[in-house]
Amino acid sequence: MGEYKPPFTITNEILSYVSSISEKIGRITATNNLEAKPHLRKNNKIKSIHSSLKIEASSLTLGQVRDVINGRAVLGEQKEIQEVKNAYAAYERLSQIDPYNIRHLKQFHGIMTKYLVEESGDFRSGEEGVFNGDQCIFMAPPAQFVPQLMEKLFFWMNAARKDVHPLILSSVFHYEFVFIHPFSDGNGRMARLWHTAILSKWKPIFEYIPIESQVEKFQDEYYEAIAKCHVAGESTIFIEFMLSQIDAILDEISVQISEENEHLSEEVKKLLEVMEYDIPYKSKALMEKLGLKSREGFRRNYLHPAIELNLIRMTIPDKPNSRNQRYIKI
Repeated sequence: MGEYKPPFTITNEILSYVSSISEKIGRITATNNLEAKPHLRKNNKIKSIHSSLKIEASSLTLGQVRDVINGRAVLGEQKEIQEVKNAYAAYERLSQIDPYNIRHLKQFHGIMTKYLVEESGDFRSGEEGVFNGDQCIFMAPPAQFVPQLMEKLFFWMNAARKDVHPLILSSVFHYEFVFIHPFSDGNGRMARLWHTAILSKWKPIFEYIPIESQVEKFQDEYYEAIAKCHVAGESTIFIEFMLSQIDAILDEISVQISEENEHLSEEVKKLLEVMEYDIPYKSKALMEKLGLKSREGFRRNYLHPAIELNLIRMTIPDKPNSRNQRYIKI
C-alpha cells in the first residue's frame, strides 16, 4: 500500500483556534465538572442526535427526539424514529469506540443504520453522490476503490496521531470520510459521530459537547466549506470551519454551565438531589423526601422553578393538576 497523506495546510488561523479551544477545554474541565451534571450531559447528547439527524433532513423536533429516547410514543415516520433509536444506541457507546480501528467504524455504522440500510455495516457496492438537499455537490469515488481508500485513511490516521493535533486530525478525517463517502447511507451521521469519537479520546469531555448542534446552525456554511475543499483539492478550509464551530460551542457550554450555577436556587438543588433520573414521583412523595408540609410552598419554591428550567418534566403536561400527575428528573 502506497503511503497516503491527505492534503491540508496548517494556517495561523488553525493554530489560533487550536490554542483557544485547548484553553477553553482546560478552563471548563478545571472549574465545572460535567461528570457531576448528568442532566446537562444527557440534554447535550439529545441535542447532538437531533441536530445530526436534522442535517440529514429529519423532521422530528427536539422534544420528539427526547420522547423517543425516553421510551415514549411519538407520532412520526417509523424510519425517522428508528434513526433516533439507532443514533442513541451509538452515542451511548461513544466511549467504547476506538476511532483508529476500521472494524469499529463498520460496527458502529451497523448500529447507526440498523433496520434501515441493506448494506448496514458494510462499505457500499454502488455509486453515490453527496447532496445538499436536491443539489449534488459532487460524485463520490467509484465503489471499487472505497475499501482501499478507507484503509489508506486509517493507516494515515494511526501514523499521524502522534504528530497531528487531534483537533486537526479529526477535522481532516471528517472531510476525507465525506469525500470517500464509503457507505450507501448514513455517511454524514457517521462522519460527525467519528469526529466526536476522535476528540473524546483526546479529552473525554467532548463526549458531552454537542458539536453537531453548532454545525446544524451553520449547515449551509458546512456544505459550502466541503464544496470549496473539493475545488481546492485539500481540506484546509474545512478544518478552519470545524475549529471555528468547536470554539463557538465551547463558549456556549461555558455560559450554559455558569448560568445554571448562578440561577439554581437552594430549593431547586435540594429537589434535584432527592430525585433519581427518569423515575416518576408524585408531589406528595417529593414533599416527604424534602420534609415539607406546605404544598403551595413546595410548588412555588421547588417544583415550578425546576420545571421552568427544564430540569423536571410532567408526565401529563396537558393536565398539570391531574391526580395522576408525576414528575420526572431529566
